[in-house]
Amino acid sequence: MSISALHKTEMKPKEYKSEVPVVWCPGCGHHGILNGIYRALSELGVDPNNMMSLSGIGCSSRTPYFIKSYKMHTLHGRAGAVATGAQLAQPDQLVMVTGGDGDGFSIGGGHMPHMARKNVNLTYVLYDNGIYGLTKGQYSPTSRPEMTAYTTPYGGPDEPMNPLLYMLTYGATYVAQGFAGKPKVCAELIKGALEHKGFSYVNIFSQCPTFNKIDTVQYYRDLVLEIPEDHDHSRLGKAIDLARGMENGKAPMGLLYKTDKPTLDEKLADIVAKVGGHKDYDLNKIVDLYRP
Repeated sequence: MSISALHKTEMKPKEYKSEVPVVWCPGCGHHGILNGIYRALSELGVDPNNMMSLSGIGCSSRTPYFIKSYKMHTLHGRAGAVATGAQLAQPDQLVMVTGGDGDGFSIGGGHMPHMARKNVNLTYVLYDNGIYGLTKGQYSPTSRPEMTAYTTPYGGPDEPMNPLLYMLTYGATYVAQGFAGKPKVCAELIKGALEHKGFSYVNIFSQCPTFNKIDTVQYYRDLVLEIPEDHDHSRLGKAIDLARGMENGKAPMGLLYKTDKPTLDEKLADIVAKVGGHKDYDLNKIVDLYRP
């Protein structure tokens, strides 16, 4: 279901805060992302009774505790799989997943491409801080080689993955990137993702002052560059070019790609309709549809 069909309410951003106190370290970028989420929900008029917030394990995965909504704190790397099931079971709900680079692209890396290619109707906000923060600082899939951590005291042997290229390649229908130090931009991108019908992915750089000493606030401020206003969001090739890197080694900030395709719940509903609906559900009828 489109967000426009959901019941709307008028709530200020601070009214989406739950009674659970935020426990992130002072200076953590996650605070800025959370504020961006509050702002996006307020501007869209989302009724907390129409929203499910899910996460895996990690600092960022604590986010559902801090938002007024239905919520579920799932297993490490499995938030996407659980959220897919939740969305299919309750397609009239708004579903948002929050997680980190380790949870999403290491332990949960096997689920990300399938959510994208199936076009599951949900939003995935990934807090990219290049480190495992909750477990006290291990090298992650987006860590730079020069970063030292408990698991790589002399630096890492791997090149960091590019989440934007990953999601564009596998078919995500909304792909954007922001920086926690610009919460208004984050709010705008998250708002667009929640409004989009299909799989929306928002990658947000988030500084970890406790365990990642090289990806500082200033590093990210110097790294990001707003995408030109004349960028055509509908052209996949142009989005891929941006994801590969902008001039002078800058990282794109803004909406890279957006397109419309049938969602997984819509396609499954079509199959159910072909076999007479849930009341007359018969697996053999579905098998017969695809027999040569």
